[in-house]
Amino acid sequence: MSQAHRCGERHGVDLTEIEVFLALSDELHFGRTAERVRLSQSRVSQLIRTLERRIGAPLFIRTSRRVELTPLGEHTRRTFGAAYEGLRKSYDEACAIAQGMDGPLRVGFLGCLNGPPLTGTVVVFGRRHPACDITVVEVPWRDPYGPLRTGEIDVLLTLLPIDEPDLKVGTVLVSHGRMLAVGLDHPLAGRESVDIEDLADSVLLDGPAELPDVLRHGFCPPFTPLGRPLRRGKGGRTYQESLHQVATGEMVWTTHEGLFHSYRHPGVVHRPLSGLPPANGALVWRTDTENAKIRAFTSLAAQLASGHASSPASQEP
Repeated sequence: MSQAHRCGERHGVDLTEIEVFLALSDELHFGRTAERVRLSQSRVSQLIRTLERRIGAPLFIRTSRRVELTPLGEHTRRTFGAAYEGLRKSYDEACAIAQGMDGPLRVGFLGCLNGPPLTGTVVVFGRRHPACDITVVEVPWRDPYGPLRTGEIDVLLTLLPIDEPDLKVGTVLVSHGRMLAVGLDHPLAGRESVDIEDLADSVLLDGPAELPDVLRHGFCPPFTPLGRPLRRGKGGRTYQESLHQVATGEMVWTTHEGLFHSYRHPGVVHRPLSGLPPANGALVWRTDTENAKIRAFTSLAAQLASGHASSPASQEP
């Protein structure tokens, strides 16, 4: 065989041979390698023999008891491994660009909803789509939809209910029981729990003036379920400002347990509140800016919430 012919054979190596070689280099066992690459054991042996023939020397020492790399095999493993990973990365990047899964994805959240549903989705999404540059920012309670509409963020984890024609609402990701925040000296602070009907004689913190009425009334209703009017007081542009006003004893705040995972005030206690529906949080985004990245992120979030996708802890680093 001429040198030119041998060189031509060397240049004819294919990616399947490299993939099988690298898998066998890790496993050092033909049966486990066959399961890993989803080929028959005879096909794995054939591909390794073909690769060794192309290279011109054995890459493995095979005995009835063990398989181990030759010195040439060790060298080939190092060089093939780096080249193969670079090729896979380039291929994945090309696919991501073609599918619109590259570039920035900006995710916003209300501070009271910060936690595992959001962080878990961000971690898994980043691992699955490395060409996508994901950033996460907190949005102000007083203007939750503003950053969406100005294009500062692409998708937002926010509280329900929402009645905004230009926004699309995804699956509920988090649901918190309702809580009443009261000052230490308030008469209700001594209760183990409070019902919404018990608040007819109190003033409820109304929240930021910019809040849409449908969201405001969901958390600070104008009437109890039995029709008793509830008084509302202005204030609370931020969560900390709201807690401060509650601590002074001026008002009580009908909020939810998720808030107290992230915010505290030494002059405020919280008690379970019955008579109102749970506080639900969901991802929302502008209908006119929906793209492949938003669809992939919101779909993954829904899968994780329902337990139909791998959690971050089960992902390979």
